[in-house]
Amino acid sequence: MSSMEQKDKKILCVGLVCLDIISVVDKYPEEDTDSRCVSQRWQRGGNASNSCTVLSLLGSPCAFMGSLCAGPVASFILEDFQKLNVDMSLVSEHAQCVTPTSLVISSRSTGSRTILHINRNVPDVTAEDFSKVDLRHFKWIHWEGRNADEQLKMIQRVARYNSTLPQQQQRITISVEIEKPREPLYQLFAHGDVVFVSKDVARHFGFQTPLSALEGLRCRVKAGAVLICAWAEKGADALAPDGSLVHSEAFPPERLVDTLGAGDTFNAAVIHKLSNGARLEDALTFGCAVAGSKCGFHGYDGVADMATGKDWKRVGSAEDI
Repeated sequence: MSSMEQKDKKILCVGLVCLDIISVVDKYPEEDTDSRCVSQRWQRGGNASNSCTVLSLLGSPCAFMGSLCAGPVASFILEDFQKLNVDMSLVSEHAQCVTPTSLVISSRSTGSRTILHINRNVPDVTAEDFSKVDLRHFKWIHWEGRNADEQLKMIQRVARYNSTLPQQQQRITISVEIEKPREPLYQLFAHGDVVFVSKDVARHFGFQTPLSALEGLRCRVKAGAVLICAWAEKGADALAPDGSLVHSEAFPPERLVDTLGAGDTFNAAVIHKLSNGARLEDALTFGCAVAGSKCGFHGYDGVADMATGKDWKRVGSAEDI
């Protein structure tokens, strides 16, 4: 393929899409009380789904692969994807299932979000589903760690495909997110070119800082991989391919408004930069800047300002990033 064709390839995110029903309250309610919401809204959610939203707003062509149920909620989700020009051709439809739903309580006083999630009977996409994907259309594939045994088979297919390509720059970059402290997910550590590990997983292993997490978990990733751990107010740290360590400070907003999806925003912003050839240091800082900015407003629409440079007043000039 020509260099232009390579540049036009998409980023594919594999994982969950769900409905978020978000109730904004002045303060988190006490148990067994009756209180009013400041506002309530529906929002498309799910880690991989959210990352597609941010990638699209930042200007990266992207596609989503996951399971979707029939019905009015699915219509809402599809319409929202279409508004952002996210490719939905790889969605697996399940007519007899119920759309996963997250009930989110967002506190205005603290900016916290408390999530109650239900997923009754929707199967995750399988390696058989993934076998139908034309890999030639993608330059980067990101997996939200879920059904790890099946996802490992998908990743192995990409690795075999990469081994047939003559030039390193044509190969698909593999990234994985290990967010939940679940033993089956840990097998994914060794198979990502870029591995995002959450604060919750790091703490599960006994680490109290992102730096100690990288030092302790570096033995789990393959040689030359990038390992990234974001830690909210402590910023983020990364292990570079040469074994060196990189750090970015956090960029908190003037007022904390909505932390829902901040991690998905960080991941997408880092992927956006790295997939366009940025240095790891710059990608990490950009990820912290975009995620910090996103915490200053509800939803994701303001993320587009980060791509155009309109919102750099909070984090410095574009040249600094």
